[in-house]
Amino acid sequence: MSPSDFADRGEFAPLADGLGDPADPGNRPARLAVGVVGTGRVGPALGAALQLAGHKVVAASGVSAASRRRAGTLLPGVRIVTPPQVLAAADLVLLTVPDDALADLVTGLAATGAVRPGQILVHTSGAHGVAVLEPAAAVGALPLALHPAMTFTGTSVDLARLAGCPFGVTAPEELRPVAEALVVEMGGEPEWVPEGVRPMYHTALAHGANHLVTLVAQAMELLRTAGVAEPGRMLGPLLGAALDNSLRSGDAALTGPVARGDAGTVRRHLAQLSTVSPDIPAAYRAMARATAQRALARGTIDETSAAALLDVLNEEKL
Repeated sequence: MSPSDFADRGEFAPLADGLGDPADPGNRPARLAVGVVGTGRVGPALGAALQLAGHKVVAASGVSAASRRRAGTLLPGVRIVTPPQVLAAADLVLLTVPDDALADLVTGLAATGAVRPGQILVHTSGAHGVAVLEPAAAVGALPLALHPAMTFTGTSVDLARLAGCPFGVTAPEELRPVAEALVVEMGGEPEWVPEGVRPMYHTALAHGANHLVTLVAQAMELLRTAGVAEPGRMLGPLLGAALDNSLRSGDAALTGPVARGDAGTVRRHLAQLSTVSPDIPAAYRAMARATAQRALARGTIDETSAAALLDVLNEEKL
């Protein structure tokens, strides 16, 4: 089956100007039998979202007890089988496995004949585009990379978070309408990411979201050390405002001792941090150096202030 066959069969209506509005019901996919390979935190949530849109999840695969529990909660009644059996039952297959496992999975499924021509294969890895699906595309599968820019819990909370969630979409040009329509059906908003910049796209998201978790956890640990009983309650309003300001204004939102060039305050911070676990002082120094460089580039501090800050930050005995 070729991509154009979907329009011929009425499964995807032709889109004006080649893209059209994926929110238009006329551009939405026909009801599909959906399979989920990998029932970690992402797969069951996306499968449940497609099911709410009118598709039917017919099979899933999961190895660990936790993954099977997630499938049972978000996809009740769906049978748990092997990956080849999932592909045998489904028109649309979600490959929601770890990044490093994806290439071997696709190669193995294609080599064993599990992939059917015309079958839609969707992976959710942010790090990969559609090139990783080439072994399956070579035997006639329709490859899509749909990455939800969201953190998942593996619970029903994730379904609400998908509403308005941006998805990084990479697909062959002729399949772009299909990819965007599926994202809209899951409640998301498609954002086109060309194949060549997919690694940079994922690096940006991981740097922002993953390291934010580490940063917040470290700040909470320091507040507990300072005797604050509910550090999350204290940090919530401050971090919420800082995030909002930074998203709106970028570097213009920089505040605090580094952005002001207060080297003496930074020295006192480092003296306090010398009493805690080594990962926190190292993180503080790295982020303070980066902040000083951005403040200098913006003109918030001058070169003299920046040099004084860097001298303090490079004093490893603190």
